[in-house]
Amino acid sequence: MEIQVHGKKMQVSEELNRLAVQKLESAVRSWDGKVGIADVEFSEEANPRQSADKFRVEITAPVAGRVVRVQSTSHDQHAAVDSAVEKFERRLRRLKERIIDRSRKSNKRLNQSLPVTEESEELPPSASIVRTKQFAMKPMSPEEAALQLEMLGHSFFFFFNAETDGHAVLYRRHDGQLGLIESK
Repeated sequence: MEIQVHGKKMQVSEELNRLAVQKLESAVRSWDGKVGIADVEFSEEANPRQSADKFRVEITAPVAGRVVRVQSTSHDQHAAVDSAVEKFERRLRRLKERIIDRSRKSNKRLNQSLPVTEESEELPPSASIVRTKQFAMKPMSPEEAALQLEMLGHSFFFFFNAETDGHAVLYRRHDGQLGLIESK
């Protein structure tokens, strides 16, 4: 597994780089090559009022055809790394349990990949759209979309519903349940 460690508007020390690589390698040891290039991004909050959450670590990695993303903040860089890797391990554990459960239910489409083809962070002239993402959409069931929603840590997920042959949005409701919006 390849791990890319970098800082956003900051320099990452060699010791911190080594710590992040060592902890991530031990976190993914049970995945046997099913983890793509892991991206670890460090950033530091410049606002002195945010001293409790001054350092932020974000880990993003494709695992078994899914994208797993976690972030953590802390007053210390080492604590932020520890917390982020702990969250990453929990997400990987949940993903593995779900894959095993679904394979027992003979869902063959789970291991197909969902490749991200292009991502742009350019600011348009109106400055109302700050980020545009384009990706290939494979047909999936709402259950697979729920798994992807959880692994990404987002509040909604747009997908092509294989059961209805239409586009749909899966979202997290205020009560913690999931809602599904389908097109006609």
